[in-house]
Amino acid sequence: MLGNTGTDPKFKQINDNFCTCKISLATTKNWKNKDGEKQSKTEWHNLVFKNGLAKVVNQYVKKGDKLLVEGEVTYNKYEKDGETKYFTSINCSNMEMVRSKGENTSAPKTEKKEEGDKFEDIEDLPF
Repeated sequence: MLGNTGTDPKFKQINDNFCTCKISLATTKNWKNKDGEKQSKTEWHNLVFKNGLAKVVNQYVKKGDKLLVEGEVTYNKYEKDGETKYFTSINCSNMEMVRSKGENTSAPKTEKKEEGDKFEDIEDLPF
């Protein structure tokens, strides 16, 4: 799916080995009806990211960003006040931040590293 985020990420560290990040994504379909009038419909999706991908989303994604995501649709239910509630979410296995056509696509400038310099923590990388 390709869409725009509707919320800032909601990050939750469950324990030392597991974390999640949830965010909403809006996808919009555009078409013309039989009279040639432009139509559009926006659908909202609940995205769930886990572990390393959750940390990346929490650190780099914000409300309004354009994302391309890949994942599995899951259907869930729970009981509240004696009533069964149903909801659908996408368990994301892959995510890519997408730039708009007008955005600057040039890579940020980096300083030349001296021999022996290394990244302190590979988990901090945005990819």
